[in-house]
Amino acid sequence: MPEVSVRFFGGPLDGRVQTLGEAEPVCGSVMRHVHLHDGPKIETHYRLGYTPETGWEYRLCGLATPEVDEV
Repeated sequence: MPEVSVRFFGGPLDGRVQTLGEAEPVCGSVMRHVHLHDGPKIETHYRLGYTPETGWEYRLCGLATPEVDEV
């Protein structure tokens, strides 16, 4: 499988581009990011989506799901 990149929109990861890894990306997956540096714990959630125009994107969402992947 070729390397697949994803761009983040919103929250503390806004503008970041990273590789999705070896697993096949699944639209609608939710990823949790926990920020612990220099202050209180900040938890944000991003939902994975795809469009032919922009490719893979993680968009900030307000979902608080107990079973999400952490970055």
